[in-house]
Amino acid sequence: MARIHIYDTTLRDGAQFEGISFTVKDKLRIAQKLDELNVDYIEGGWPGSNPKDDEFFRVASGELKLKKARLVAFGSTRRANSPAAKDPVIRNLLKANTKYITIFGKSWDLHVKGILKTTLKENLEMIADSVKYLRKKGRHVMFDAEHFFDGYKDNPGYAIETLKAAQDAGAEAVILCDTNGGTLTSHIFEIVEEVKEKIKAPLGIHTHNDAEMAVANSVAAVEAGCTQVQGTFNGYGERCGNANLVSILPALKFKLGHECLSAFAFKELTEASRYIAEICNMKQLDSQPYVGSSAFAHKAGVHVNAIMKNPRSYEHLEPEKVGNKRRMLISELSGKSSVLGKAGELGMKIDKTSDRAKKILKHVQDLEKEGYQFELAEASLMLLMRRASEVFKKHFELEDLRVIVEKRAPGQIISEATVKLRIGGQKMHTVSLGDGPVHAMDQALRKALRKFYPSLEEMHLSDFRVRVLDEKAGTAAKVRVLIQSQDKTSSWWTVGVSENIIEASWKALIDSIEYKFAKDEKKASRKSKRKRK
Repeated sequence: MARIHIYDTTLRDGAQFEGISFTVKDKLRIAQKLDELNVDYIEGGWPGSNPKDDEFFRVASGELKLKKARLVAFGSTRRANSPAAKDPVIRNLLKANTKYITIFGKSWDLHVKGILKTTLKENLEMIADSVKYLRKKGRHVMFDAEHFFDGYKDNPGYAIETLKAAQDAGAEAVILCDTNGGTLTSHIFEIVEEVKEKIKAPLGIHTHNDAEMAVANSVAAVEAGCTQVQGTFNGYGERCGNANLVSILPALKFKLGHECLSAFAFKELTEASRYIAEICNMKQLDSQPYVGSSAFAHKAGVHVNAIMKNPRSYEHLEPEKVGNKRRMLISELSGKSSVLGKAGELGMKIDKTSDRAKKILKHVQDLEKEGYQFELAEASLMLLMRRASEVFKKHFELEDLRVIVEKRAPGQIISEATVKLRIGGQKMHTVSLGDGPVHAMDQALRKALRKFYPSLEEMHLSDFRVRVLDEKAGTAAKVRVLIQSQDKTSSWWTVGVSENIIEASWKALIDSIEYKFAKDEKKASRKSKRKRK
């Protein structure tokens, strides 16, 4: 199969996504990560359009050491009725000091006449003159035919002329762009096939996701003859986003057999997707294909039973190929197989012939009826499973809890928590203030336990979520509280449910600490076994 060249535009098109604002350092870090994945081209930005992109290219020319990827500067063709040699956009492209340059030009006569306000002939001159001049300056040039598919539908003859103008002037590739993102997949395939008969230069595809077809359109374009795919990581981009390379890459490799990234790079795909999402300050969608945490998560009992016998029964791809992993979810929809599978995933052994799995499942179903949910709160699920066995060790018992919220001076609210615990044969009675009732409870609990369990110093709460379970009940409704905790090595979620938000928070808080203790004991046990060996 053909080698497909991957062109990433996360640093430019991706930056146009609502909520994303890169620093120069952010862009450098993402570029380095993309190079580690062995993408072919990294579009760094539009030099001259803003100071940040200018600084990026200046810093990149000295500091960015790319092993395989080629850094690309992006810009437009020259303006109408002005030679390329004197055009400020062209000059800025050359100042970026990259060997590769991509310029876009109009291929839709509607834009030429109505937006640029120039003639069809002059637009062809703008394309040809810009490409020729940049080639004369020793640059490799690619041409993005903006709005190509809309232009082809309205005036196919002229749309082809724009491609020929770029090709004949020396463009190394011409890219067909579905800029408005509304073309159907079948039309993409047909048009690319027709264009391939008329254009000798290598073809590329650049699609947007306004009709939620960008990935399918990109894959179809490759099947029709394109050898370059442009897109962004996680599909970031203006409006509804660009074609998502994270979904396109596995489709090209594992579904169509095309070479695009190395096998090692594919195993890093999930990590890279999450890494870039973190830099973008965007939450990665759990449901994102291939790399999302739910991409290979199985909930229904029938599915889990089949998966445990043969993963191909409900998985289109081995999750390890893209660096992801299989997850078994426990809920009221689960069966005994789900419990056994989840126990194995969590490192616990449950005898298939015992009735423990049925008891655990019954307990989960009862709790979910009350409003619990364990799909995210796997730490609470693990504790539930341990409590159903003889191996669970209860580290402390609550004897009394009191929380006071008091408003004192104007604008000042004080939260105070008092806890009485029994730890082994000792009783501890502590009081703490906090920024809120949950923080006060956490501080009082830590104060009581720290003497016995010093590892609590390295643990802290990192997220807190509340969900009303019955909106019609108003302030008397049950709430579900999720707490995320983390230490030096990992993070985990726990859950609590009650009509009282303080009690729900306390339940989740207790689980978070009990999980930390269980985690530490497991680690200590492994160390002890290694020493004995």
